[in-house]
Amino acid sequence: MSQKNNSRLVGDALHREIEHFLFHEARLLDDRRIHEWVELFSEDARYWMPVRGERSDRTVAAEFAKENELAFFDETKETLKQRAQKLDTGMAWAEEPRSRTRHLVTNIEAYETDGPARVQVYCNFIVYRTRLETKEDLFVGRREDLLRKEKDSWKIAERKIFLDQTVLFADNLSIFF
Repeated sequence: MSQKNNSRLVGDALHREIEHFLFHEARLLDDRRIHEWVELFSEDARYWMPVRGERSDRTVAAEFAKENELAFFDETKETLKQRAQKLDTGMAWAEEPRSRTRHLVTNIEAYETDGPARVQVYCNFIVYRTRLETKEDLFVGRREDLLRKEKDSWKIAERKIFLDQTVLFADNLSIFF
């Protein structure tokens, strides 16, 4: 989803509120409070990370798989809950022992949408992950979120994750972004 030319930035107070929401979300992930993190999503949420490839078109958007094409993640709130529950069992081999992560969120832009309680948010991220004694991964990219106000709290209605890497050297993608 790209920004519309006629979109307006939200006001300073709302922008700060959105920033705090995203910073809180990062802390939940880094503190391994995954069940609380999942509750930040709306019931109809989509969590999507398309694969990136080298394509002949020179636009960045053309480098990513389109809707209904190959994706690293294409999940709902229910599948995110299932992944969180699996982590609790000790049977998620890719997370035994658990990863240690640090989520950095920056360059946050928030735009008004057509809906009164909806905000389109763009940000950049770096996720550092370490496991075992020698495994380290660095994921860099951008996110496009549609946030929706529900009962006085923000919910993630849609998250699109675009990694800068074309080739992933990580052993797995068992963490959340």
